[in-house]
Amino acid sequence: MGDYRKLEVWQTAHVLAREVYDATAVFPRNELFGLTSQIRRAAVSTAANIAEGCGRNSDPELKRFARIALASANELEYYLLLAAELGILADQKRDHLTLLSQRVRSMLGRLQRALPAAERARRHPIADSG
Repeated sequence: MGDYRKLEVWQTAHVLAREVYDATAVFPRNELFGLTSQIRRAAVSTAANIAEGCGRNSDPELKRFARIALASANELEYYLLLAAELGILADQKRDHLTLLSQRVRSMLGRLQRALPAAERARRHPIADSG
């Protein structure tokens, strides 16, 4: 696929990861190894999986990693909701980050649809007889 940094979806996911780091910098210290790290990991995973998929130099692999990135973005949205409900993330910040995450999710969906379908794995004859 080439240079992931040229993809708008990666650029947006990267901005999201940076903004998540900024937003979580003020979380309570006792959440450092809990919600703070989970939120950061999900945001970083979104951008990192796009980059990794591009590095595989295969449309089916990029599509697979785009699905993984999409799952991470969904996970991130849940953590943002939880953090806001726990009172450690302002609703306005949650709304902003959620909108950014939804934008990434939409872009990932378009990317997946634009890529050719992966070849189906050939089934093993023994597995089919069950």
